[in-house]
Amino acid sequence: MVTFVNKLTVHGDPDEFAAVRARLTAYMAAQPGYVAHRTLRHAGDPAVHLEIAEWESAAAHRAAVTGEEFQRLVAGLKPLVTAEPGLYEDEDVRAPEALGAR
Repeated sequence: MVTFVNKLTVHGDPDEFAAVRARLTAYMAAQPGYVAHRTLRHAGDPAVHLEIAEWESAAAHRAAVTGEEFQRLVAGLKPLVTAEPGLYEDEDVRAPEALGAR
């Protein structure tokens, strides 16, 4: 399992950003190896978003982002945001149950 994290700082039209992001999310969710996704908005700066997506493997994520359709979709995002993407592996995972919390 790997986690893709992308910090997006929106400097274009927020509605256009939301529409492009929705199309990209739908595309990614349909790809083999996709597990889950969530988007967070910074509490103090509504222009800053975090995209967090879980993938079965780095290879599955790579296959999704190298496809022609992804490249076409992401081209619509580039003029609207500054992106800081990265692919991460689990280092330390603790569930509340493992810590004795209820």
